[in-house]
Amino acid sequence: MDVFWAELTSSFPDSKQFAVIMIRLLGSAIFGAAIGFEREHAGKKAGLRTHMLVASGTTVFVLAGLGSGMEHDAISRVIQGIITGIGFVGAGSILKREDDKKIEGVTTSAAIWMAAAVGVACGLGALGLGLIGVVLSLIVLRITFWFENRAMKTQPKN
Repeated sequence: MDVFWAELTSSFPDSKQFAVIMIRLLGSAIFGAAIGFEREHAGKKAGLRTHMLVASGTTVFVLAGLGSGMEHDAISRVIQGIITGIGFVGAGSILKREDDKKIEGVTTSAAIWMAAAVGVACGLGALGLGLIGVVLSLIVLRITFWFENRAMKTQPKN
């Protein structure tokens, strides 16, 4: 049992390091939840859980790299890999409807991408930057939606 416990706690040299990791992970989960809640409220398929997992998952990748002692250039490659991988996740949320030739899910895909960016920021310890990213996301998703609806109502019908 001692070997098991030692292996589980080996990545936490002290309680301060454990607290830092928990703050970053909880921060990214909460930030992802904020974006995901908006997407779910808008009736999109990728909602709360998806955005929380994307944000938290990217934070874990960054923290794992930092915790293993990777240099800045190696962490940069980890982040590049995250960005590429999230592109595939986002692409899966984009659909082209054959009946009316509409493309749906691009905004949700971009929100997933932003959740990953927020997760990276949190993993690197830039929680303030992550929060600003979330606020900007919510402004773009909510306020611009309101303006778009107003503009559509004032356009003359053909």
